[in-house]
Amino acid sequence: MLRRIANNLFWAARNLERAEWRARLVDVNYHLLIETPPRDSAPWEPLLAIFGEVEPFAERHSIADERSVLNFFTLDLDNPNSIRSCINVARENIRALRHYVSSEFWLDLNTLYLSAQNWSPEDFDSPGVYSFFSDLKDSFYRLSGIRQSTLSRDLAYDFMRIGIMLERAEEVSRMLEVKYHFLMPRLEDIGGPADLLQWAGVLKSASALEAYRQRFGNAIRLANVIDILLFDSAFPRSARYSIDSLEVSLRRIGSKG
Repeated sequence: MLRRIANNLFWAARNLERAEWRARLVDVNYHLLIETPPRDSAPWEPLLAIFGEVEPFAERHSIADERSVLNFFTLDLDNPNSIRSCINVARENIRALRHYVSSEFWLDLNTLYLSAQNWSPEDFDSPGVYSFFSDLKDSFYRLSGIRQSTLSRDLAYDFMRIGIMLERAEEVSRMLEVKYHFLMPRLEDIGGPADLLQWAGVLKSASALEAYRQRFGNAIRLANVIDILLFDSAFPRSARYSIDSLEVSLRRIGSKG
């Protein structure tokens, strides 16, 4: 397979995975701030740290409040990692390679792209942040399902899967690192309602809360959160599962090379 084709498929899939992670993390952070009082004066800053964008954000915004962070992560075309920018890159990479993906996948991706062109800050007021990100997450889940159900398990699929799994392993590792330092409570708060709610939010950010409960029960413990998100070989958003899947795709590509 030509290098350009492999590169385009890799970055299309990686950017879609990046956009989906951002949508989930912003949504979960928004709900946590509603449900629990923030622990410091800039509760949106950990999101910037998770994505390694404290400095790019500071270059254009003086304060990390809700409105500026939502715009930066979702709408800002000057931010190459905003959700809108990631969707644009994914669509442009796939556009010239439509014969490598199914018509259903292209149609749904193009629909999401056209919708993103009409996003505006007013969407966070009406229909509101909750509805906006709920619909957006559904769009990403639908795209993922179409990809899984309609793409042949060939080289194109493997290059896309490598992009997805690299991004997934990086995102979950970075999220745990930043959230661990940010969420470590005072000694008197360990195991308290606010502490447990925050770590439940970390699990929700990886769509892992139900999988956690099936394995460990309802009690939220930090060691178990780290275990399922880093080391669980059966949970599809864990770092271990991502690396294992990456190895499988690399071996398949190597065997056909």
